[in-house]
Amino acid sequence: MAMTMSGEYQLAATPEAVWAKLNDPAVLKACIPGCDSLEVVGENEFLAVATNKIGPVKATFKGRVKLTDLDPPHGYKISGQGEGGVAGFAKGGASVKLAPKDGGTVLSYEVEAQIGGKLAQLGQRLVNGAAKKLADDFFVRFAAAVVAPAG
Repeated sequence: MAMTMSGEYQLAATPEAVWAKLNDPAVLKACIPGCDSLEVVGENEFLAVATNKIGPVKATFKGRVKLTDLDPPHGYKISGQGEGGVAGFAKGGASVKLAPKDGGTVLSYEVEAQIGGKLAQLGQRLVNGAAKKLADDFFVRFAAAVVAPAG
């Protein structure tokens, strides 16, 4: 099943500050819903483990994430794929853009993903709703992390 999603968030920090947090594995691990681990395995490459519930299906996904087309502090592309055992798989990518606005930064994203297995059988509306909630949860946490003092 193919899925697309986009959104935009106003953050109370400069593009440079947002960029630094977007590239900090500790910040990302704290902000990704259900993230059990996020480990750097190469330049701009991570292994991630996250446990999430989508409808009646709870699964632990293990996957590889890679950042490409880095354009500091304006954005990058993120791509990855994950396996969730019997729950299925997910693979896809996102384009993340940062632009100064009103003394802060607008972060916008566009996601394209493919899912298969039990997750695909749940139906588009349920999966899209869960994906949107996970994205919203991430950005609420990320917005708080961006304005939090370092240390």
